[in-house]
Amino acid sequence: MGDLLVAYLKRLSVDYVFGVPGGAIEPLYNALARSARTGGPRPVVARHEVEAAFMADGYSRATGRLGVCCATTGPGATNLITGVASAYENRIPMLVITAQTALTNFGRGALQESSCTAIDIVGMFRHCTRYSTLVSHIEQFECKLAAAILHAHGTHAGPAHLSVPRDLMCAPSPSPEPSFNLTSQCWTRPISHVDASVDEVLSRLQKARKVVFVIGHGCCDAIGVILDLAMHIHAEIVVTPHGKGLVSPYHPLFRGVFGFAGHDSAREALTARDVDEIIAVGVTLSEWSSNGWDDNALLHGKLIHIDADEENFTRSPMAGMHVLGSVDGIFGYLLEQIRGGDRENRWVRGGAGQTHASVREWLREEPVRRFRLEQESCYLDDAAPIKPQRLMHDLPRMLPSNTRYVVDSGNSVAWAIHYLHPFDRRMAGKRDARSCFFDGCMEFASMGWAIGAAIGAALADRTRPVVCITGDGSLLMSGQEFTVAVQERLPVIFVILNDAALGMVKHGQRLAGAEPVGFGLPEIDYSAYAGIMGGYGHSISSPQDLAELDPEEILNRPGPTLLDVHIDREETPPIATRMKVLQSLL
Repeated sequence: MGDLLVAYLKRLSVDYVFGVPGGAIEPLYNALARSARTGGPRPVVARHEVEAAFMADGYSRATGRLGVCCATTGPGATNLITGVASAYENRIPMLVITAQTALTNFGRGALQESSCTAIDIVGMFRHCTRYSTLVSHIEQFECKLAAAILHAHGTHAGPAHLSVPRDLMCAPSPSPEPSFNLTSQCWTRPISHVDASVDEVLSRLQKARKVVFVIGHGCCDAIGVILDLAMHIHAEIVVTPHGKGLVSPYHPLFRGVFGFAGHDSAREALTARDVDEIIAVGVTLSEWSSNGWDDNALLHGKLIHIDADEENFTRSPMAGMHVLGSVDGIFGYLLEQIRGGDRENRWVRGGAGQTHASVREWLREEPVRRFRLEQESCYLDDAAPIKPQRLMHDLPRMLPSNTRYVVDSGNSVAWAIHYLHPFDRRMAGKRDARSCFFDGCMEFASMGWAIGAAIGAALADRTRPVVCITGDGSLLMSGQEFTVAVQERLPVIFVILNDAALGMVKHGQRLAGAEPVGFGLPEIDYSAYAGIMGGYGHSISSPQDLAELDPEEILNRPGPTLLDVHIDREETPPIATRMKVLQSLL
């Protein structure tokens, strides 16, 4: 059965299976060994199963393909759960394979048994997957595998789990080749060009004086056409933390990030008196993306919520409209109608009286972008220890414009959402859906996620620089995965925000007036740690230290580089919205 499973992965263009081997999962690794010899999918051995799931997550985000992780029975399987739950919350297509003790030994207290008569691993995964099942007969295997893959890639994307007993995984398959062509299956919901709700959106856009687009991660496949439409109707653009990276921060219509660690300019754009319509596209409207459920700025009757996933509508019952369908199809239709109006009558914004013959003409007339960073002095401060704001400012200036930044939970993601603005001057037009420069683990917010995800992303595309921004707390939790990057010879740059503390805990306690407890970490030379682990390390204390690095040398190294960045420990991260939500519960 292992060979049949690997054959399906090969057909789906999956390159890697991330996991940690063990006795019960050995038949799958045997199949992967045979596959690797012929250029097919091969195993990548993580140091902990949770990071195997994070690697599969990062690989899927970077490729759009299925991420695959596996674990042996018992503790191997339970170790996967946090990573799988994280993928579930972030709707990452993932196939999760866990081994099981032999069927004949169910209920007998076998070593690491996790069957329904012991530690029920299928039941555990049922709460954080789209599909979780035990394969109990050889004849079930292929149909259940196909069901798992289709669930993972379905309208409600996410992890799907198969628990496979060792004796079944060892068994020969009744069919040596896949019976189903799953590459031709597609569950994307189409949208009709004559759909009345889309025509109602068009009518509202034509009448509106001012429109604001709120862009979430669900726009990744359609961002080009959305930006084209925004420029035709002069809609201002804000992104949620999930959507950061889909829109160039230098776009003249960009007004910043709305939500966790976001910008005042984004909220000001949404609350301006002359705003008639707010179009939220592909957004989850969670605490992070709604600015702590901000009913003054977003969650009100001016909202038109457009999404391919009806689950997202459950969080916007107050919206004036819900429009369900393919985001690319909806915006393609709207743009087609508006461009038709341009050819005949020019596009005239309701009440504004402005006309433009072309996008280029409008871009020349548009004044310098209004998006501005708060605390400008900190952003450019030359002080040592280096301020986190300055670090976020300087990183994109030393690295190529196509660098992918994978950012960890904690203060790392707060600093990055607010202050990290890589150069990306693509303003409109068709683009690669996987070309965004920013990935974060929202909602579930697992510490250490970025360490594994960066490795998965780097394996997905070895031609594109990958930077992992994480904290010393996360590194102490998951730093062993650095050796996977060493073993795979991946030139990932790990940027460690070293403040000898669990920074979000420390600053959160200060902002809340709570007891200062439980946040201290030891003083550690992480640059030396990198060298001992077989990589390269640099200690950074000032902007000058950062400027003296040779990025080309670092990116051409046959392995990872760790930047041990000693940041100003007293700088408060932009987490006020999160603290407001916590304090409202007191």
